[in-house]
Amino acid sequence: MFVTLGGGGMATCVGSACASACATCACQAGQCTAQSIVKASARVTYSFLFLFSVIIAWIMRDFAKPLMEKIPWIVRKYTVNEEYAKPFYGSQAVFRISFGSFVFFSFMALTLYGVKTRGEGRAKTLHHGAWGVKGMLWVILMVVPFFLPNGFMAGYAWVAKIGSGIFLIIQMVIILDFAMTWNENWVEKDSDKWLYALLAVTVGAYTASFTLIGFLYNWFTTHHACTLNKWIISITVVLCVALSVISLLPKVKGGSLMPSSIISLYCVYLCYSALTSEPVHYECNGLAHIKGDLSESSMAMGMIISLCAVAYAAFSAGSQNQLFSLDDSDDDDYQLTSVSDNTMDAAEVEGGMSRSYNTDDPTPVAYSYSFFHLIFALASMYIAMIMTEWGDRAKEAEGEVDIGWSSVWVKVVSLWITALLYIWTLVAPVLLPDRDFGF
Repeated sequence: MFVTLGGGGMATCVGSACASACATCACQAGQCTAQSIVKASARVTYSFLFLFSVIIAWIMRDFAKPLMEKIPWIVRKYTVNEEYAKPFYGSQAVFRISFGSFVFFSFMALTLYGVKTRGEGRAKTLHHGAWGVKGMLWVILMVVPFFLPNGFMAGYAWVAKIGSGIFLIIQMVIILDFAMTWNENWVEKDSDKWLYALLAVTVGAYTASFTLIGFLYNWFTTHHACTLNKWIISITVVLCVALSVISLLPKVKGGSLMPSSIISLYCVYLCYSALTSEPVHYECNGLAHIKGDLSESSMAMGMIISLCAVAYAAFSAGSQNQLFSLDDSDDDDYQLTSVSDNTMDAAEVEGGMSRSYNTDDPTPVAYSYSFFHLIFALASMYIAMIMTEWGDRAKEAEGEVDIGWSSVWVKVVSLWITALLYIWTLVAPVLLPDRDFGF
């Protein structure tokens, strides 16, 4: 049987085995890390699984070519051109890792939908238990997508654009929640040093925002015909000023310059990211000559912001200001105890670990497990879009020159929605005083 495989078949088997071995090592590392560092929290373990998938995708993006070019159903005729081959193979690898991560977290979100109490079987078995089974499932889903045809992955890439747009909206809400929670926590300390710290953060954020605005006008409005860029930058300035002024109005309860400064800085960053995504040959892109370096730095910054947003969403669950809570109860991650503890109602022993829980516990869960996993599923799509420049990297491999506008407009629209959403959180209680908005 091995003789009939031939050189290409043997190379494919070897390549698949290498991918499986890498995924297995990552899974084992994740399990060991989760068991030794985050014994009391399932959320951290899921975060590590997501992080490992991001790391694998990033590595494969730049170094997948030697492996991918040996898989016959992925190879395309134009990839004989070295210039087009590397970005094509890199994008294919990223989309396949992203798809595996998306399927894993989507499966968890679907199977945990409707879980209301801590004593429910799905909460104990699926969310907090069966780590060996889930680890193997994660490994399988990291490998199986490499056996799927290019056409299927092209369809997933389009779906991922929609999912990424949804994630961007969720990310905006996460950043809004973070800024407001940060401000509330420091104000509640009722100390001069914390008020001075708030002032320093506020002044620093506004200084960075308007300094960058000045650079944007200098870099991206170098020609008289750059009307579009002028409008994008000017609208950004108007929105930043508007949300800052509105936050100071006497009728606006809970308004503060500190969260306004953070949102303004984020909006200016989105504006910068959008303008640097403009095509290389666009005459108004004043930084086109260093586009390669900007693309990598923009991707890295976008990934850092997204990872921080996902981490904040995961670890804020169970707090008083959680994003997807069902009630105000404490964190319901089960605490580890000794197997010999006589107070246990049931014990689950996995790899030397035991968890204690009450099989009849009617206490509501502190956060929505299903929505928790949905955030990771959508984030898996968004990370793929960032790494492949919203699919433009693969298009460039097919010879399309005019690329980047999809990324530009996604970021611009995200900027507008972020600013308007923040303004709405300020004015909604004033416009609709009879409704309880929870802020």
